[in-house]
Amino acid sequence: MPKPCIGPMESTVFSTSRSRVPGRTSARGEVMGTFGLSTGGYHRPVVCQQESPRPRQGSFLQKRPRWRSLSASMPPGLTRRELIGGALGAAALSAVGAPRTAAAAPTPDWDTIVVGAGVFGAWTAWHLHRSGQRVLLLDASGPANARASSGGESRMTRTIYGADDVYTRMAWDSLEDWRWLSSRAGLPVFHPVGVLMFFGRREPFVVQSIDAHRRLGLRLDVLDRGELQRRYPQVSWEGVELGLLEPDLGVLMARRAVQTLVQEFVRAGGQSRLASVVPPGDVAALDGVRTSAGETLRAGSYVFACGPWLPKVFPSVLGTRIFPTRQEVFFFAPDEGDDRFSPARLPGWADFNDGDIYYGMPDLESRGFKIAHDAHGERFDPDTGDRRVSAAGLDDMRAYLSRRFPALAHRPLVESRVCQYENSSNGDLLIDRHPRWANALLVGAGSGHGFKHGPAVGRYAAELVTGRLARVEPRFGLAGKGEVQHREVH
Repeated sequence: MPKPCIGPMESTVFSTSRSRVPGRTSARGEVMGTFGLSTGGYHRPVVCQQESPRPRQGSFLQKRPRWRSLSASMPPGLTRRELIGGALGAAALSAVGAPRTAAAAPTPDWDTIVVGAGVFGAWTAWHLHRSGQRVLLLDASGPANARASSGGESRMTRTIYGADDVYTRMAWDSLEDWRWLSSRAGLPVFHPVGVLMFFGRREPFVVQSIDAHRRLGLRLDVLDRGELQRRYPQVSWEGVELGLLEPDLGVLMARRAVQTLVQEFVRAGGQSRLASVVPPGDVAALDGVRTSAGETLRAGSYVFACGPWLPKVFPSVLGTRIFPTRQEVFFFAPDEGDDRFSPARLPGWADFNDGDIYYGMPDLESRGFKIAHDAHGERFDPDTGDRRVSAAGLDDMRAYLSRRFPALAHRPLVESRVCQYENSSNGDLLIDRHPRWANALLVGAGSGHGFKHGPAVGRYAAELVTGRLARVEPRFGLAGKGEVQHREVH
């Protein structure tokens, strides 16, 4: 039986436009001073911090998107009338666009049921509940369970995306929510250790990232090789020309974050259950979801944020559009008493390595130095796939450590993990209505970079559900998800 996982809301959403942000305010409404470029890189803006202790209704850097018509995001072969269910027209739309019918349909117990309690589903449920809805959150194995893409120890949060500043905006807009959540947890959810990306040359991605941060007024330190060697002598910088450091970013404790958020959701009055949802099949209308225990649960709207299980839940729609891949993660123990790989002395990092990316994190909470290869692995079944790391993968890690972190090359492996990416064809997220059921929203395709965007995805998804946002951004639409992988977003 497929075991759905899960998925995330906010007001005025992000824009893919690359124009300068109006005025001189930051993503959190901070009054910002001058932002200059010098040979030492970008310097920190003068910021007058204003209070914003909780997740809020707001915009991504106060930008309104230039939405296209709804038809621009519809899957091929579907008309607008088919998409919204036809009858009664726009005046009768409710929830995510479903027309209310006058038939004697069973009264729903919830406004929205969210299937999947991963980062996207949990943030969607949270923001829907805050909007006043009655929300039920379901997961087959529990929030951020061991097989979920939102499970595991840690994820980096970053705003470096080259020219893709839609994701820069989303990551920055989400950061305040992560800080708020961390303040609610018994142990930190967010470790502000900084994030460093380094490159063998000043490639277009570097120039575009610098330009995006400059336009948006975000801090980014450009470090030449000499400065990298001075700050981080424990790293071998052979073949590296420069690095981009985001000192305000850092690392999220993934499993802890999702489980803390679900606890906050329940504490605030939301409902969460352990339940496996049976794939709905090819029904004409979605008026309920059935669990493996035989119970039918009804709501006005449904959000399916099932991570790598989405292709199993909707095989005819997503079976050839989302590609789960096997990804291996390794943790190595630094030498006793060696603090060079601690969070105080090393940020989260990514070596772009001419496109063959390796990434990792310092020895957070004494779990070990984390390292992984960002290349897509082989196709992977989240239910039956072998979750033991391969000898070839371990050899690859040690070879990389010998080249870049030589003091760790022969240190013991203390932990390893096999997880999965659930990739779209090009790396863009999926946040769109089901092509047949206008009261169902599909949220997923994190594509190895989605976790950090959870709060922003949740706000966006919740606005689609509640009708505050009528149209789907084409980049997140189902129509743009092809059947052949060609990765464009890193």
